[in-house]
Amino acid sequence: MSNFRTLVVVATYNEKENIERLLDAIFEAVDEIPDVDVLVVDDNSPDGTGRLVDAYSQRNPRVKPYHRAGKLGLGSAVLEGLRYAADKEYDYVVFLDADFSHPPEKIPLLIKGMDDHDIMIGSRYVPGGGIEGWDFKRKFMSSGINLFSRVFLGIKARDCSGNFRCLRVAKVSQIPHESIRSRGYSFQEEFLYRCQKIGCRIGETPITFINRKHGKSNLNRGEIVRSLWTLLVVSVRRG
Repeated sequence: MSNFRTLVVVATYNEKENIERLLDAIFEAVDEIPDVDVLVVDDNSPDGTGRLVDAYSQRNPRVKPYHRAGKLGLGSAVLEGLRYAADKEYDYVVFLDADFSHPPEKIPLLIKGMDDHDIMIGSRYVPGGGIEGWDFKRKFMSSGINLFSRVFLGIKARDCSGNFRCLRVAKVSQIPHESIRSRGYSFQEEFLYRCQKIGCRIGETPITFINRKHGKSNLNRGEIVRSLWTLLVVSVRRG
């Protein structure tokens, strides 16, 4: 399918119930794709997720553990993964959540779509995509944030807030990291906005997002408020 080197990045915090099964599923999904490694960015999970990743890497050296001192947020984990991918000269970097909300079996479709895109999004909001396990309030909130991002930030994508993405490392590395204000859940929208500003070609492929079955979500009301405020600042300044 591809002669490009790909790094799959998974950010973890208290994901011991998921991480080993997820790593198995990722390697099963990319079995026919050469040169795919997995970087696990763990924020010093109290439940021992990092130790499980260390043990897995002893069995499979394609897994690269990356330990951080504490809980630093999803946005900073994405930037760490992108820096690692650039330093190690990977061509593509794929991001997905650790809780099986993103289907690992769709990774090959994201990579295939990179033939004529710089970013491929696993999208809940294009025909064929969907969400399972969310209540009306969460669906309404997600739809509202995505509408805000399209209208006020001008992002030409239906799913601006999801973390299931494949990026062309050489292209998105042109974005100065210091220009990105977000470090929490508004990071996804702001990052797409800045990618679009440097001319990234954005594509989407449908996925069904499945609400986590194991562990607890790390999203809370305070994070939502901070994220909306950050996006409002970005939309006003447009810089």
